[in-house]
Amino acid sequence: MAALSGKKIAFLTAQVGVEKVELTTPWQAVLDAGGTPTLIAPEVSAVQSMVGDVDKDETFDADLAVAGASAADFDALVLPGGTVNADKVRADAASVALVTTFAEAGKPIAAICHGPWALVEAGVLPGKTLTSFPSLRTDITNAGGSWVDETVFHCPAQGWDLVTSRNPDDLDAFCSTLTDVFAKA
Repeated sequence: MAALSGKKIAFLTAQVGVEKVELTTPWQAVLDAGGTPTLIAPEVSAVQSMVGDVDKDETFDADLAVAGASAADFDALVLPGGTVNADKVRADAASVALVTTFAEAGKPIAAICHGPWALVEAGVLPGKTLTSFPSLRTDITNAGGSWVDETVFHCPAQGWDLVTSRNPDDLDAFCSTLTDVFAKA
């Protein structure tokens, strides 16, 4: 049986700015492990991916609007990066509320690159250790988290599992770890 068989995994993005490989690579890892990924965005419409912060790439159809999403319907959450995406997610009250409910429900969350900005905004980092794109270090520590510079970091503290990585170069370790952690949830 596949590690994530029967597991439903939410991927939360904004409508624009998600770093393509930080969406597609974990998405494929979830599929390969037998899980069912769902793309959640503010609207059920196209999500514009980027390569870097300026080059538009492919679009992906959101499966579910944030307003209709509930942590109770999913086993885990993935927060892809992309500077623009992460900034828009953290500025969207409904998206931040969804992130908060995942943490409060004790469900695992995986975030890469700038994705942890949503965790900062949700106020769920006190007592957690994580990594991210280096420029988020001050935001994370100001939000009560401890920042480390590692390829991937798994933190089970505070009653929920958090898997984080720094950037697209860390995707292999990120996907392997999130699959293992999500399988145990």
